[in-house]
Amino acid sequence: MSLWTELTGTAYSLSYDTVNGARTRVLRAGEAPSGSGREAVILLHGTSGHLEAFIRNVPVLAERYEVHALDMLGHGYTENPGGDLRIPRYVQHVIDYLDAHGIQRAHFIGESLGGWVSGRLAADHPDRVGRLILVAPGGTVANPEVMDRIRTSTRAAVTSDDRALTRRRLELLMHDASNVSDELVDVRHAIYHRPEFVAGIDALLCLQQMENRTEDLLTPEQMARIQARTLIVWGAQNPFGDVPEAHRMQQSIPGSALEIFPECGHWPQHEHAEKFNKLALEFLA
Repeated sequence: MSLWTELTGTAYSLSYDTVNGARTRVLRAGEAPSGSGREAVILLHGTSGHLEAFIRNVPVLAERYEVHALDMLGHGYTENPGGDLRIPRYVQHVIDYLDAHGIQRAHFIGESLGGWVSGRLAADHPDRVGRLILVAPGGTVANPEVMDRIRTSTRAAVTSDDRALTRRRLELLMHDASNVSDELVDVRHAIYHRPEFVAGIDALLCLQQMENRTEDLLTPEQMARIQARTLIVWGAQNPFGDVPEAHRMQQSIPGSALEIFPECGHWPQHEHAEKFNKLALEFLA
């Protein structure tokens, strides 16, 4: 089954918007007539990822919400106008997107890097965030071993034409490698080997450098400022962060809830899509 057959029966559009000078790829679904009052949900993927990370979630979310899945700045098919990709730049890109589309307030579902960005946005712009789902969010610790694993596996897959390296990079995200389909490998391999992506890989991986990461970490003080009702979803076998990290985040975000998915890696929304979708709908309602 194709990734995109997941959207069979769902009205959607795939377009390129210019967001403050950056050509930005966006998947929209569940759009309703103007003035309908349907709430927006913004989906943000992880490091070196792309909007297809949420392909199993969009159809269900679109039944109730106006869904916007973005390729973040310098990721997927979205441009980086230049310079290192640090958390404040990611946040500003998302804010610029909201402003361009007249979205004053939205719910956010952010995975990994997308969770880091969503958490920072919620801390700094509380008026823009309704509810917040952080999926295996990054950005609360600077673990040299994990940073090296992300940096070396990504760079190897980008600088070599060997599809096996792209597959291994995706398999790092999963507890069950069977969730990495040939098509998902094809999608990411094509992105990784775009000339613009190859040229920008250092800027994209700059948060895997200790100095940059420590400056941009989502601190306990910042998390304490998050006013949005927050749900943290974590895989019990997350290769990029142990379960205690999730508990520390929950303790830092006032009133937040934590769900640990057993037999699950770094992509709960993909590996256990049915369970995740049900949980997300209940939480956002």
